[in-house]
Amino acid sequence: MNEFNLNKDEEAAKFLREAYEMQMAGKVDEAIVLYRKSIVSQATPEAHTCLGWALSVKGQYGDAIRECEKAIRLDPEYGNPYNDIGAYMIETGRWDEALTWLEKATVAERYDGRFYAWYNLGRVWEHQGDWAQALEAYRHALEQNPEYSLAGKAISRMQSMLN
Repeated sequence: MNEFNLNKDEEAAKFLREAYEMQMAGKVDEAIVLYRKSIVSQATPEAHTCLGWALSVKGQYGDAIRECEKAIRLDPEYGNPYNDIGAYMIETGRWDEALTWLEKATVAERYDGRFYAWYNLGRVWEHQGDWAQALEAYRHALEQNPEYSLAGKAISRMQSMLN
């Protein structure tokens, strides 16, 4: 047993919770250390995805994408890493490459934040000038989360451009 007297699953979950709290407090470097401890204790798709997120905050998009790819290998039905890779592709100007990842996120079986993927798809299609498809994606995002104000604003913007 380790110093916390926890099994590997409990220890990994503890480190993951602490890492998330650190990241939310703006302590990204500390969060990265804890995400890695969580992975060493018990590799999970959530920990790899969160580590990727923390690395992306530091501008390390290549490393962030690699962590998300590890998450996908652990659980291909977990939608978060697909969306995150798509978002990192957008951030690095790789708009066309983002589409495939975001489309996979919209159909992943285990993904509560599907509206993020729809919103990001809207961003790609808007960037590409396909305003009708962007509007449809933003509508999907808002249907799945009626409180997602970014989608509401995007819908208004697209409607004004199409009129």
